[in-house]
Amino acid sequence: MNTNITVREYTESDIPAMIDIWNEVVLEGMAFPQEECLTHESGKKFFAAQSRCGVALDNESSKILGLYILHPNNVGRCGHIANASYAVSSESRGLHIGEKLVCDCLNSAKALGFKIMQFNAVVAGNIHARRLYERLGFNLLGTIPGGFHTDLGFEDICVYYKTL
Repeated sequence: MNTNITVREYTESDIPAMIDIWNEVVLEGMAFPQEECLTHESGKKFFAAQSRCGVALDNESSKILGLYILHPNNVGRCGHIANASYAVSSESRGLHIGEKLVCDCLNSAKALGFKIMQFNAVVAGNIHARRLYERLGFNLLGTIPGGFHTDLGFEDICVYYKTL
């Protein structure tokens, strides 16, 4: 694991890199449900609306390599359940950045008072993410057949949760 990468809360100067990484994952069409890319204005509002956003930073180059967004999964009586999304730039994949992001996110969620982390739609074919979540103690709740639409057709999605 690369020890020269740290995760910290985002700052406004990180937003352009965050938008680029987010949009890269959206355009790949294999992990996020979103179809529209963020603009500078919509991205700024989107990230500000989250309970927390973290960025993975290469300490040598100061380059943003990935990010997460953390927010409630629902409201009211279900508001203690968190949800998150993770994005790593394609050039930075394979460096265990996702693991650093998930671990920081889980700690942040707990510090913010969330009791459970739930992922509603992990694409079944996203094997790297699924293995990571399971290694970190997430439980597979079930699979929704054909729950995610790609250019190639429909793919199953998996629902995961972890008590914090």
